[in-house]
Amino acid sequence: MGKQTIIPFGPQHPVLPEPIHLDLVVEDETVIEAVPQIGFIHRGLERLVQTKDYNQFVYVAERICGICAFGHSMGYAETVENLMGVEVPTRAQYLRVIWHEMSRVHSHTLWLGLAADAFGFESLFMHAWRLREKILDVFERTTGGRVIFSVVKVGGVTRDLDDQQIDYMKSVFADFRAEYTKLIRAFLDDSSVKNRTVGVGTISRADAVNLGMVGPFLRASGEPYDVRMLGSNGYGELEHFEPITDDQGDCYARIRVRCEEVLQALDIIDEMLAKLPAGDIAVKVKGAPKAGSEACNLVEQPRGECYYYAKGNGTKYLDRMRMRTPTSQNLAGMAATLKGCDVADVNMIVLTIDPCISCTER
Repeated sequence: MGKQTIIPFGPQHPVLPEPIHLDLVVEDETVIEAVPQIGFIHRGLERLVQTKDYNQFVYVAERICGICAFGHSMGYAETVENLMGVEVPTRAQYLRVIWHEMSRVHSHTLWLGLAADAFGFESLFMHAWRLREKILDVFERTTGGRVIFSVVKVGGVTRDLDDQQIDYMKSVFADFRAEYTKLIRAFLDDSSVKNRTVGVGTISRADAVNLGMVGPFLRASGEPYDVRMLGSNGYGELEHFEPITDDQGDCYARIRVRCEEVLQALDIIDEMLAKLPAGDIAVKVKGAPKAGSEACNLVEQPRGECYYYAKGNGTKYLDRMRMRTPTSQNLAGMAATLKGCDVADVNMIVLTIDPCISCTER
């Protein structure tokens, strides 16, 4: 047995977009153990339910993460609606699904650019982020925001789509799909990408399930679990939904699953736009959650299942608001995946897992 050394990895690293911090126990060039260090940043957002009423907290929840912003505002609002027994209009549910799937496209395309940059494919990186701008342009035109949208409220949404906007969205998404399909083929078919990712950072389906992994990280190991398949809150209106999976469980599988989820998200948006029903986009919500009442909700964020919990106390301020984010669930899987890998592969493994530290350290 060689001498073991502890190498600090992060919180600042050229490849990583967020301040993740790992202590790597290495022996020669092999990682024996990876210990995540949580708490580098802490914002105390959940405590703000004591000073922001349940309507105002929608805007706090949205600021948990700049990439998953819409999903957090939607997940929180749906939790409070469950708490208060509010029935959201069908049109509002469709609009929420459309914007949420746009967030998935935005998140995965942003990640694709970061992955390309890590490989040294600067041109591919710029093309991916150029495409991402098209999604942000649609967000800006339909919600008024590019990162924080403030379009969700308890009881529905604050903005509607007219026929002109719908036609504009269909045109943009059609162009996006054509360019994106060529982009991912250039990435997935590249021999250097396969050399660095196939068989690297492998985790089995059994281990993925036992460690409670979620999202593309889990589905790339062959487990077909996706909250959207439960058919709640608008997703039940889809004619068919089947999670995208891969049974290899390595870095390349995680790349492929994310790339194909973008195309799946575009299909969902197209279906929702085509079937968008007439009607109201919100209902008036009066009163306050009953004292001692509790509710929970699940949302499939771009990185996986996000769990929301709320507890009322009879006033307009919630007693408790709790979010368990996908990266919180995936940390154990990340540590297991890194165990036994080469030090040179650590950054690539972490990047394909796509951790979101701002979501995790709230």
